[in-house]
Amino acid sequence: MKKYILVIGCYFTATFAIGQQSDSPLNILPAPVKSVRTIGNFKVPKNISIEAPSLVALQPTLQFLKQRLSIPTGFNVLIKNQSSAAPIKLILNKKADPLIGKEGYHLSVTPSTVTLSANEAAGLFYGVQSLVQLLPAAIENSQVASSNLWQIPCVEITDYPRFGWRGLMFDVSRHFFTKQEVKDFIDQMARYKFNLLHWHLTDDEGWRIEIKSLPALTTKGSMRVDKTGYFGTFWPPLPNEPLNYGGFYTQEDIKEVVQYAKDRFVDILPEIDVPGHSLAAIVAYPELSGTAGAENYRVRSGEKIMDWQKEGSFSALVDNTLCPANEKVYTFLDKVFTEVATLFPFEYIHVGGDECAKNFWENNDAVKSLMKQEGLHSMHEVQSYFEKRVGKIINSKGKKIIGWDEILEGGLAENAAVMSWRGEKGGIEAANLKHEVVMSPTTFTYLDFMQGDAIIEPRVYATLRLNKTYEFEPVPLGADPKYIKGGQANIWTEQITNTRHLQYMTWPRAFAVAESVWSPKEKKNWNNFVQRVEQQFKRYDIREINYARSMYDPIFTCTNNNGEPLISLSTEIEGLDIYYSFDNSFPDRFYPKYTSALTPPKDAVQLRTIVYKGNQPIGRMITMPIDEINKRTGIKKPAPPEE
Repeated sequence: MKKYILVIGCYFTATFAIGQQSDSPLNILPAPVKSVRTIGNFKVPKNISIEAPSLVALQPTLQFLKQRLSIPTGFNVLIKNQSSAAPIKLILNKKADPLIGKEGYHLSVTPSTVTLSANEAAGLFYGVQSLVQLLPAAIENSQVASSNLWQIPCVEITDYPRFGWRGLMFDVSRHFFTKQEVKDFIDQMARYKFNLLHWHLTDDEGWRIEIKSLPALTTKGSMRVDKTGYFGTFWPPLPNEPLNYGGFYTQEDIKEVVQYAKDRFVDILPEIDVPGHSLAAIVAYPELSGTAGAENYRVRSGEKIMDWQKEGSFSALVDNTLCPANEKVYTFLDKVFTEVATLFPFEYIHVGGDECAKNFWENNDAVKSLMKQEGLHSMHEVQSYFEKRVGKIINSKGKKIIGWDEILEGGLAENAAVMSWRGEKGGIEAANLKHEVVMSPTTFTYLDFMQGDAIIEPRVYATLRLNKTYEFEPVPLGADPKYIKGGQANIWTEQITNTRHLQYMTWPRAFAVAESVWSPKEKKNWNNFVQRVEQQFKRYDIREINYARSMYDPIFTCTNNNGEPLISLSTEIEGLDIYYSFDNSFPDRFYPKYTSALTPPKDAVQLRTIVYKGNQPIGRMITMPIDEINKRTGIKKPAPPEE
């Protein structure tokens, strides 16, 4: 009988153990390729011994792990080169595992040991990021946190990236961010396995990189008149207004940031945006322009300088282009790219090429002569001539050229890579021409777009919700996948003036992009992703990093129902309840709950909503004016009679 009970007990134990195992990403973001939860937890000892290789490239990673395991716990952490008794081991494989490549890792957590192995230091770095995410959120504290639950769930993880190019673009030209703020941004992105910072260093609003052979680029081109309001609508600065906003990075700053990024396995792609978006350079050196009066230009402060028309056409009100028929331009660019190539070890240099207005070129005699001389038949071919010459300059510095998808127009320079931003079309075309492509379409990856309804978000010209960003697929249908290097999200800062707002616009949508470029396509799952994002919110609260909670806000869909507005409400996330009022008071969960489309009472002036998860408010209180609803539906309501 005892033997029988023992057998039954073993059977149920084994069954329970098997039941506890699952192929699940736990709370790790981005989701690993394979993760299996096993029985038990590893309890972090008060005296922590870590065995790790004494590799120079690994020291920042070990320092980060030591800080996370010691500061919030108050425990002692000792890192040793060799220690057979160490319960936590970081191992570089003696024989490379071809499955995980250069950036992948294996992580095994048992009740008694934590073993992290990789082929290279980058893999150990990414494995450490996953390991830290397995610990309680309190591990993010900057001081000792009261917790008796410093433990890691037992798990077996095999993980490696889907793409080698996993980028975020950071525009520091429209608004300047300090060296420390750039480092902070690198810290945040590296935690989620991004490995490429695309640094947008020049534009109409400021030149941000020191070029020693061209000092006026920073003495004149980095400063402008400070303005506050909606960028693009400011009055032009007056001649006597002080140039009181701006800044730039010295070459020593650049070297420091490049090394800081390298320590976190992040490459930096510098962008020098030409031939358009070059007003700051022209202010510094007016002879680069082909337009008379350029010596009177000022660095743009946010006043209107482009006339944007329907269907994407545009013209310049101020000539912000380098003249392609001016030999001084190519001498200038040779000096610029000589110094840029020396500062940045990454193999590519980004040359912009986007939104180049050509109306001033059309009336330029030198450009007309160039067209005749070179057999050029259109302004697109004129820009292609420029891009090809720039490509040769960059190639002569030992670098490769990459540009926005406009560089396709008129003919693509030899060996040029394309960054597809105007949707997916340019990327598909370039890949099928056998050029390398980075996908970065506005449709999914423009993080400066509004995240919810315009009545509550900082105003920009388009909206991009988190669930739409999560749909990003870096290999579009019809493209040769062999030439897709990866993808990235872009953060333009016309309307982003400070680092708190930068964080708000970046997170959590950058989480969605991180998962799209790291995790296997088949692993993506919206509901599971949302759960993991919510766990990251807890960590960001502790780290005091700002983020948007827009995914909890209702989506307003307004239609015209026989002359009366009909309002439908929905949410990005399942399991949420919306409560509302029309009587100008502030709703909570004791107010009417939304169940079907609403028609406002005749004299109502506003609809207020609040979103709950269970019994707790989770979204923002939003006030939608009825006038705005009528505007969206095209309904014109007569004014009420006067007394």
